Amino acid sequence: MAGRTVVITGANSGIGRAAARALAGRDARVVMAVRSLEKGRQAAATMSGHIEVRRLDLADLSSVRAFAAGFTEPVDVLINNAGVMIPPLSRTADGFELQFGTNHLGHFALTNLLLPQIRQRVVTVASNAHKAGSIDFGDPNWERKPYRAMTAYAQSKLANLLFTSELQRLLGDVGSPVIATAAHPGLAATNLLKPDGRRRARHLMKRVADLVAQSDEAGALPTLYAAVADVPGDSYAGPSGFLEGRGAPKPVGRSARARDAEVAHRLWEVSEELTGVVFPRHSLHTA
Repeated sequence: MAGRTVVITGANSGIGRAAARALAGRDARVVMAVRSLEKGRQAAATMSGHIEVRRLDLADLSSVRAFAAGFTEPVDVLINNAGVMIPPLSRTADGFELQFGTNHLGHFALTNLLLPQIRQRVVTVASNAHKAGSIDFGDPNWERKPYRAMTAYAQSKLANLLFTSELQRLLGDVGSPVIATAAHPGLAATNLLKPDGRRRARHLMKRVADLVAQSDEAGALPTLYAAVADVPGDSYAGPSGFLEGRGAPKPVGRSARARDAEVAHRLWEVSEELTGVVFPRHSLHTA
């Protein structure tokens, strides 16, 4: 990884922090893109290597644009890691449902804005929760139907995989050497599983995590695999153990909905409309 620049969103905690530490330890230049500079700097202080901390709030498209505009140097690998999971109904600065807006739309905008600088790979962290997901094109931001946090989370994780597939298709169409891959951590005991005192689901998940979850470091292995292994575009990595909950990383399958090219294309068009950010077809380097 010497001489390579890796941008990791949400790198101040969980598997993002573990991935940042591992890559910096292999001589990569790691840019931690975080919402809180204070927390990012605290995390960076525990690592060795070439590490920078820059502010990025994926729940605010103006912050995404500012981050991308300030990043004029080449990026070898972008790791779309940051995410939120089963919060009460909340909205981003732009009015999107928080999980769809952060987990998918924020990363969608960031990736397309940075693509002219990206030289090797885009990795997006999804989840096996995508298997329960579907894209509600009539109301993706939960403006009319009763809110269900876990259903919204599953939609956002399905969107991550559909985004990866369509991004790979578009990159291939223009002859770009960049590839898009995805990964899921299995069951990792990250901040996403910590209880907040408001939802029984979080408490239950924390109890399960205490029994069976793997560490942040182990949970980061599929992300690292997707970032550096010799894998094809649109590949998906996850743990090799029982029910893909833990274990060494390997290529894994995805749901039929996550393989639907028509839905992936439609989601891309809707995402462009919602964010105002489009695929930079004429600004990319080609092989």
